[in-house]
Amino acid sequence: MGRSRVRASVYVSVDVEADGPIPGPFSMLSFGAAVAGRQDADGYVAADPEAVTFYRELRPISGEFVPEALAVSGLDRERLLVEGAQPEAALREFTAWVREASRGGQPVMCGYPAAYDWTFLYWYLMRFTGESPFGHSGCLDMKTLYATKARLPLRAVAKRTMPAGLLSRRPHTHHALDDAIEQAELFNNLMAWPGV
Repeated sequence: MGRSRVRASVYVSVDVEADGPIPGPFSMLSFGAAVAGRQDADGYVAADPEAVTFYRELRPISGEFVPEALAVSGLDRERLLVEGAQPEAALREFTAWVREASRGGQPVMCGYPAAYDWTFLYWYLMRFTGESPFGHSGCLDMKTLYATKARLPLRAVAKRTMPAGLLSRRPHTHHALDDAIEQAELFNNLMAWPGV
């Protein structure tokens, strides 16, 4: 396939707040997403991460939770049992949002690190909608991207070891939308960084 026929990737930064280590026994309580940018054969174009966003708080799907995990987000499970969105409705809205936001390109979920967020997001998408707008493998881990560009072993990488100029100036609040926007800025900086 020639470079001119490469379909664009649209990178969507996603952050998840959950009340335990795995989906199913535990619940995704909120998730936020922000379009970070678009890449095609001509290169990467960053987007304003605040311009196209999505956020939902969800009704828990089980009675189990890990108090320490719940404390990280500060979300109130009792409130979410009453006010949280039904997962099926929220995930269908999210799928439609992703498709609209990535029109003309292929959506790619990105996160830092992506493994935890992807595990919950993909499980919820498949469980409650039967499909994923990202496919089964449309996921990019920013930690791996940095490790590759910095020529470091993955386990040597942490945000505190990154050059300050790569990091977002936004605080990491553990509010899923705030953190998705923060991560989108990190992603944009990583895409522009030539590495070492």
